[in-house]
Amino acid sequence: MALKSYFDSVASVLSGIARRHGMESKLLEHKLLQNWPDIVGEPIASHTRPDHIRFKKLYLVVENSVWLQHLTFLKPDLIGKINAAAGNAMIMDVVLRVGAVARAERARETAESDEATVPAPSPQSLAEAKAHAAAVIDPELRARLTEVMAHALDHQPKKPAP
Repeated sequence: MALKSYFDSVASVLSGIARRHGMESKLLEHKLLQNWPDIVGEPIASHTRPDHIRFKKLYLVVENSVWLQHLTFLKPDLIGKINAAAGNAMIMDVVLRVGAVARAERARETAESDEATVPAPSPQSLAEAKAHAAAVIDPELRARLTEVMAHALDHQPKKPAP
């Protein structure tokens, strides 16, 4: 007889936080940008790039109209591969448009430079995040969780004063 655990895994806690704060699609966008060739294969990845996700639709930029036509027929396969990478059915449709497709190397360099220019969180957000993460025993996990929560708090829409 298996013992029932009363603790949730860190992955389930973090996915719950992402879901509650509406960050699931942004996390998937980031995962798609980082792993696009691995998810859809090199031939498709070299002619496409994921743009953004809105309302369970992936907006995909395609190199030219020939690839747009080809990918129209491959939509069910693309959706299946993307949802398999996401771990659940996050994408219901793919919207294709012709545009400039940056090569994977340039996209990775841009993502790395964007990470280096992320502004530090505000002292208020940092203090609130530290208070929420204080119960985490592992110091590395507590520091990373504090950083992520502080940045999330800084990017929340401001509520109007009553």
